[in-house]
Amino acid sequence: MTDLLAQGLTGSTGVLGVIGDPISHSLSPAMQNAALRSLGKDYIYVPLAVSPLHVEEAIAGMRALGIKGLNVTIPHKVAVMPYLDEIDPMAQLIGAVNTINNDGGRLTGYNTDGYGFLRSLKEEAGWDPQGQRVTVIGAGGAARAIGFQLALSRIESLVLANRTEERARYLANDIHHRTSCPTVACSLDGLTSYLGTTDILINTTSLGMHPEIDTMPPVDCECLPTTALVCDIVYHPNETQLIQKAAACGLATLPGLGMLAYQGAAALEIWLQVEAPVEVMKATLRRQLFGDE
Repeated sequence: MTDLLAQGLTGSTGVLGVIGDPISHSLSPAMQNAALRSLGKDYIYVPLAVSPLHVEEAIAGMRALGIKGLNVTIPHKVAVMPYLDEIDPMAQLIGAVNTINNDGGRLTGYNTDGYGFLRSLKEEAGWDPQGQRVTVIGAGGAARAIGFQLALSRIESLVLANRTEERARYLANDIHHRTSCPTVACSLDGLTSYLGTTDILINTTSLGMHPEIDTMPPVDCECLPTTALVCDIVYHPNETQLIQKAAACGLATLPGLGMLAYQGAAALEIWLQVEAPVEVMKATLRRQLFGDE
């Protein structure tokens, strides 16, 4: 409450927020409020716990209360879609929404997850994915968002490796059908056979995430080309076992905190039409996660 009062709330303060269930763990309020303070914007960003039973009412409430923007997290990314007026083409491809913009009562859904990864890839790792051979571990929502984003970025090929091969095959067929990107699927047991021809390896699973920091995908980093980039979207810890082992092999690496910051920055830019203070957002995340000053 003290932090909210310190922001000088007034009758004209605009409201942004995030809906999910649960929501208390979300890092978005700290990150977005730091960004809003940095920009000097008269807005507040609040966490809103919404039961799966009340998604329709929550979206109706967004209209009724004039909430300018919402982020959407688990388990509502698909459930909100029928209640929106318009879905951005990328969100349609991905089949999920993580950002809603309220333009005078007209609600448009976006998905900034894939964009967040792509911007992190380009700005933090200095890599352009065009023409690259990409291997993605996982076949869930993050893999879907990143897979479609990279397929539309004109990568040379995409491999999806997942514990359940059938799920990877379904996603691979969908991406290929919708984008024409050459895409194949394999089980985690079959992953090694693709590592030698991988330019960018991306872990989209939760393996290695705190508190299970001693786990990692079954990747032998020595099988990757010496020029490969290894990415992990897990952001806590900052350096997962996968990132540590890749670095020990002399490979370039990209941790997950940047994707988290950039997807949030993209949402802020959609809502307010201003350039987001990404470095402020990253510093806030590091403070929240690791106690960095």
